[in-house]
Amino acid sequence: MGGQTDLHSEPRSHRHRGRAVIVAAAMLAGTAVAGATGAGRAIASAGPAAPSSRGASPSPGNSTGTSAPASRGASPSASPSASPSASPSPGTGAGGRTRASYATRAHTTYLRSHAAADHMGRSLSYRRASSVTRAAVPLLAPAGDPVYGNDVSGYQGNVSWGPVAAAGGQFTYVKATEGTYYTNPDFAGQYGGASSAGLIRGAYAFAIPSYSGGASQADYFAGNGGGWTAGSHTLPGALDIEYNPYGAQCYGLTQSSMVSWISAFLNEYHARTGRWAVIYTTYDWWSACTGNYGGFAATDPLWIARYASSAGTLPAGWSYYTFWQYADSGTFPGDQDVFNGAADRLLALANNT
Repeated sequence: MGGQTDLHSEPRSHRHRGRAVIVAAAMLAGTAVAGATGAGRAIASAGPAAPSSRGASPSPGNSTGTSAPASRGASPSASPSASPSASPSPGTGAGGRTRASYATRAHTTYLRSHAAADHMGRSLSYRRASSVTRAAVPLLAPAGDPVYGNDVSGYQGNVSWGPVAAAGGQFTYVKATEGTYYTNPDFAGQYGGASSAGLIRGAYAFAIPSYSGGASQADYFAGNGGGWTAGSHTLPGALDIEYNPYGAQCYGLTQSSMVSWISAFLNEYHARTGRWAVIYTTYDWWSACTGNYGGFAATDPLWIARYASSAGTLPAGWSYYTFWQYADSGTFPGDQDVFNGAADRLLALANNT
């Protein structure tokens, strides 16, 4: 989000907590120990060049993700492991505790120490050429003014929402959870403050597929801020599935296992809330880590991230996006977003009408 610091320049207290922490981080990422401190170092393009035309905007109601089937169709049979791909060698440490238990505790401590700074698009800013200003964003709602918003996390701390609303912000997404080990300590103030200022708000979960199963992370999210109540001007929860901030970009999962993990999250969230979650991702991550799977487009709205003058090529299955994160800083605190439709369609998405 806006004004972020590269986590790989984090304080020494985060980098040097002992060998067990680094080993545990590498276990989580499914990489060699050296990889635990190198996530996001490589600079890549922001994605493929934008197509000559974006295609038709959605017809009214299309971006709501409603009329979803009771259950999703079959997903690949492969299922990811709920535990890291590597495990410590057996043995017993002082006091009868196993080396495995030390490593498990250490890598959870490591994750919690970094989770406050993880956010939507955390690695994207290192993989793009430049961000864009609001003036460069094309008009998405021909019948009226574009509907702008933002997304924030614990990194932003206490947000003054009055100025956001005064500057034209109409919606926000707030990070609620990461994995099954972190809740945003500023969530209540950010989420409630946005609502009090008149913004339509939603919550998002930062996924860590190598830590625990998709259903477990959906349950954790739904129970810690990611729920949904009809008539409350609350957007459906969002699954932030993107570059791994701790190591290998696909979290050590095969493409079929990643699709199964995502499907488990979405199905469990739907079972808990009655809503299909929004999917936040980038085209290049989705292509690399899911094989450009298109099976979620019928039910789950797309939130595409691309810091350029257009949203570019969309993942398979989606003919339009519902949200576009177009910059990591700008008018509002945090990342800058725009809704693909008029204000009444945003409200319909929130109210599931």
